[in-house]
Amino acid sequence: MTSSAAAPGPTYLVAGRYRLSRKIGHGGMGAVWLAHDQLLDREVAVKQVLVSSGMDDSMAETSRARALREGRLAARLSHRNAISMHDVALHLDEPWLVMEYLPSHSVADVLRDNGTIDPVEAAQICAQVADAIAEAHASGIIHRDIKPANILIANSGRNVGLVKITDFGISRAKGDANITQTGIVTGTPAYFAPEVARGEDPGEPSDVYSLGATLYTMVEGAPPFGNEDNYIATLHRAALGKINPITRAGALSPILLHLLEPSPNNRPTMADARDQLAQFAADTLGTTDNVLTGLVTTKPLHNRRADTLPPAPQGPPTPSPRTPSPRTPAPMTAVSMTAAPESTPPHRPTQVAANGYYAPRTTPQPLVHQQSGPSHPVHYTPQPRHPAPQQSGNNAGLAAAVFAIFVLLTAIAAGIIILAL
Repeated sequence: MTSSAAAPGPTYLVAGRYRLSRKIGHGGMGAVWLAHDQLLDREVAVKQVLVSSGMDDSMAETSRARALREGRLAARLSHRNAISMHDVALHLDEPWLVMEYLPSHSVADVLRDNGTIDPVEAAQICAQVADAIAEAHASGIIHRDIKPANILIANSGRNVGLVKITDFGISRAKGDANITQTGIVTGTPAYFAPEVARGEDPGEPSDVYSLGATLYTMVEGAPPFGNEDNYIATLHRAALGKINPITRAGALSPILLHLLEPSPNNRPTMADARDQLAQFAADTLGTTDNVLTGLVTTKPLHNRRADTLPPAPQGPPTPSPRTPSPRTPAPMTAVSMTAAPESTPPHRPTQVAANGYYAPRTTPQPLVHQQSGPSHPVHYTPQPRHPAPQQSGNNAGLAAAVFAIFVLLTAIAAGIIILAL
């Protein structure tokens, strides 16, 4: 059974050497922490194998064996485009995998923000991944979980743009005993080869298919079997091997279809896949060496969301007719309305907001007529005629009242004079 020690967290010390800082993700079978190696004074990524107190002895032992196997397999592989394994640290009788830390974003992060990746750059990324996996295959290692989330692109330091494949947590060596539970399918169904979805043992061709499914997702913006959230439904579609039509890949389509061959025997080897992808990208990037060793510029556009809304109106000057006056002619208004979607193509929902914000541009003529109205007195001559009689009548009534008071005062004065006589 597992130890009842305090749960790991920031400042937690593993194996007397690795000081945890913060959780940075999850691997195939555990949480991944950023940690500081106090002995070598460097940052590392440490994977905590999730062996919970709820596991029985058999399940806990299986989880430990998987962790040790991942450490052994990753240690066999030393490649520029693969995350390096530094150590397997035993802490309270539990294994912790200590790996190279790469400040990075994943291809999944890029797709979440950008939607798709240009076919040439996608081919370059996958060619570099294929180069690392081809060496893994030569060492007898099958990755089994190639997907966008497991492809990292460095985003700081001297190696910005360096591509690396990570997470060998469910990988297998050809000569290892199978320690996966019977009936349990491990991996991500959206990137499964058909034979793996049908329950067959994974092999090198299934890694090739998963690479093809990853490349498809990068170029098309969705996995080849769609974005179905239902695990079983996706597994069923993968087992049938029917992919959605390719619409964006262009000249990359033949290579993509070759990687996604339903029959494992018809797929290229990983080394052949690397060569085909590198040659395709080299038509744009120059040489296959440039493709396989170059740094990529792919990154998520985090600031794109900030550009989806137009600037907030700054008080009354916004609706002023003087602002849109250069666009008052009708043809220019039509051009402005049709050009607006082109200026922000990924942000269709903001069209309504934009049209509302620039509404004065769509109604320039009524504003001009309203301003020019007072310059034509003939349109306003009926208006002063109505109050004029009222003013004349009021003046006449006032004059009559004054006259009556004058007459009254005259009569009173005359009466006083008569009485005085």
